[in-house]
Amino acid sequence: MLAKAIAQTPLICEQTTATHSPYNRAFFLKGASLVADKRYSCIGLYNPKSPENVGSVMRAAGCYGVASVFYTGKRYERAADFVTDTKRVHYDIPLIGIDDLKKILPLGCVPVAVELVDGARALPEYTHPDRALYIFGPEDGSLDQEIRDWCEDVVYIPTTGCMNLAATVNVVLYDRMAKGLNTRSGPKFR
Repeated sequence: MLAKAIAQTPLICEQTTATHSPYNRAFFLKGASLVADKRYSCIGLYNPKSPENVGSVMRAAGCYGVASVFYTGKRYERAADFVTDTKRVHYDIPLIGIDDLKKILPLGCVPVAVELVDGARALPEYTHPDRALYIFGPEDGSLDQEIRDWCEDVVYIPTTGCMNLAATVNVVLYDRMAKGLNTRSGPKFR
């Protein structure tokens, strides 16, 4: 059955290999680009403190159409199940535990650290990348310098006091949504 479906799938280009196995056929329509012209965002959580933090971030991710959420550290894995993800977004958006956020940069994504540090750009003046991996530190700490150095951009939210993790994620994602097509490539992407 799979071989029949594959045989009916149009090729991107003519096959040039000697083998004509149906499994060598690409699953893209002819003329389709290999990287879709689509905006998306992902979230990276650096050693989140609690399930409440992660659950609230998952809820924000669902509200703003985030593609996936990654987290590092052991504190969250040792904690209880979600308590603030009342929309049960974790069934729709992948939540993936990894050992290093630098290993999961999705294709075409720009890593953006969100941290209140000297040299960071203020979020209101920031132009978001079309594809972004926003990396947030824990509520009770900061992102390592190594992560901030790896990120292409570092942004902060100008406030008179500290915000919790969920509030910070919500503000960054809302800012991205509110700016609409005002991303680096403009209306080229959907």
